[in-house]
Amino acid sequence: MKWSWTIGRVAGIKVRVHATFLILLAWLALVDYRASGGMAGALIGVAFTLALFGSVVLHEFGHAIAARRVGVPTRDITLLPIGGVARLEYFPRKPKQELGIALAGPAVTVLIALVLVVVLRAFGLPVIMGEDAMMHRTAGAFVAELAWLNVGLLLFNMLPAFPMDGGRVLRALLALRMDYARATQIAASVGRGFALVFGVVGLFYNPFLVLIALFIWLSAAAESAELLQRSALAGVRVDRLMVRDVRSLSAGDTLNDALQQVLSGFQHDFPVVEGEKVVGVLTRADLLAGVAKRGADSLVGASMDTSFRTADPDEPLDQALARVRECRCRTLPVVSGNKLCGLLTADNVAEFVMIETVLHNSARGVRQRGSGGLRTHLVKRTS
Repeated sequence: MKWSWTIGRVAGIKVRVHATFLILLAWLALVDYRASGGMAGALIGVAFTLALFGSVVLHEFGHAIAARRVGVPTRDITLLPIGGVARLEYFPRKPKQELGIALAGPAVTVLIALVLVVVLRAFGLPVIMGEDAMMHRTAGAFVAELAWLNVGLLLFNMLPAFPMDGGRVLRALLALRMDYARATQIAASVGRGFALVFGVVGLFYNPFLVLIALFIWLSAAAESAELLQRSALAGVRVDRLMVRDVRSLSAGDTLNDALQQVLSGFQHDFPVVEGEKVVGVLTRADLLAGVAKRGADSLVGASMDTSFRTADPDEPLDQALARVRECRCRTLPVVSGNKLCGLLTADNVAEFVMIETVLHNSARGVRQRGSGGLRTHLVKRTS
């Protein structure tokens, strides 16, 4: 995520904090300062917020450790104002594995709440929050509120609002009985329904609910789109989607030559070839940056990217796309041996997925209309 900074690494997993979380921390400190009338109240409030988000980090590590046990790595854990996000490389397609990962975080939250209650009991402190709880005037009030907020977060997080934990549990349970794609669509629809409810309630009572609603809506849509892409690309090889009519450049060409190529066609990124070997890639961004920095008469070799990735025409398309995401580029030269065969572009892949999705939905609509017509015919025959 942009505007995030790494603050540590635990068990090989980076813990990051987003800039908006620091804004939240400063705002809550100001609220506590005004409510308590002093700096001590503000510091206690900040300490409580950090303790609460510490519980959130432990919750996310529950997901990460459970994912690691089934071979799924975690990119990082990022703290946001609405909570924490553990970014897994992918969610397993086996429903029981996803169920275990989804329930691991809530299990950690239950354990945290139980430990805090045991601590309160051990010191003879009340578990029920008193009137001074919100101001954290005593250590007992501090711990009691932390325990009950963990319970509240647990209950909220288990709502079947995909992609929250409860929504992932719902998808995993549905996937035990139906196709994974269909289970995702149902869970995402339920999640969007909860997002609408959260958004409406948040407008009148709590602005943070609006942020949560936006997160749920966008995340559910993004994950549904990613699943559609995976389904459409399953079994497809690179050579099926690569662009074969490719214009290339040489390192001795000028950037003005490259500009003319851009203006005269639809290609934006160019492989740079010496003989038959690809020695670099000149992207549109590199081209414009080179013109601005060195001028249009400078050579392509001075602006091209030499740390480019390539794809093989016979490899599965999803593996090549993973490489595109890693290098954050939009084009991969397709190379067989040392010879350029074509280009794999993100735009071509997106168009293919769009066409496959339309064809799939069209075919499903035809089947539904056909079965509906059959049911109508049977009703008429039996009436």
